[in-house]
Amino acid sequence: MTQTTPFKWTSSSRTDVGLVRKVNEDSILEIADRGIWAVADGMGGHTLGDFASNAIVSALSDLQPRDSLEQFATDAEATLQAVNRQLRTEAYNRGAQIIGSTVVVLLACGRRCAYLWAGDSRIYLCRNGHLLQLTRDHSQVEELLSSGTLTAEAAIHHPARNLITRAVGAAELLEVDGEMIEVADGDIFLLCSDGVSNEVTDQEMRAALVTGNCPQAANELVEIALMRGGRDNISAVVVRADDLHVTEQTVLNPAL
Repeated sequence: MTQTTPFKWTSSSRTDVGLVRKVNEDSILEIADRGIWAVADGMGGHTLGDFASNAIVSALSDLQPRDSLEQFATDAEATLQAVNRQLRTEAYNRGAQIIGSTVVVLLACGRRCAYLWAGDSRIYLCRNGHLLQLTRDHSQVEELLSSGTLTAEAAIHHPARNLITRAVGAAELLEVDGEMIEVADGDIFLLCSDGVSNEVTDQEMRAALVTGNCPQAANELVEIALMRGGRDNISAVVVRADDLHVTEQTVLNPAL
């Protein structure tokens, strides 16, 4: 089935082991011509986090575009559920307590995008110069923030800020959150692991993304995280949507 979209999708990505860890447990996926992007962050401190994140990305890479965004998203969630079962079995066979990974996925179809996630890997949207975090972390700190028992300032250095409440492979039942959004000309999405979001400020993210240059933005975000100490693995996938209809109008009538 061939996916039709009125947008030209371009993207760029970069992942780095950082300056502290010996193994990069992050995995990234970037298939612009099929409208699929993802970041998976193997759970630090657990066995085979790199195996888990790679299993997720490998499975998602087999997804094929659909005429319906809803079906595309359903396929992606079914894929994550299958990997969840695979990782649970793998952990049992290896005698490991958990083999798991966070994940965030972006899917493009028509004039809309779907995004799915489990854990604290994030998606941001930069639109008309404004930055918006689309996902909500599945973490203990996020739960405290939502209940009003913790301030945003206190959350930055909270000792539980890295404790997540959902991940692929972490439990028998995988809960995946998902949303859909209408795409606008010039929209720029950022998918990233917490190696970026914990080190790079919203203002710095916006400054990098607003240029509209995907390779430059991905490199800049990773370099900032490295400059801050690179304490975790670092991954960024930057995706841009350009409305072909708007581009054609501008070419035909430069006055527009």
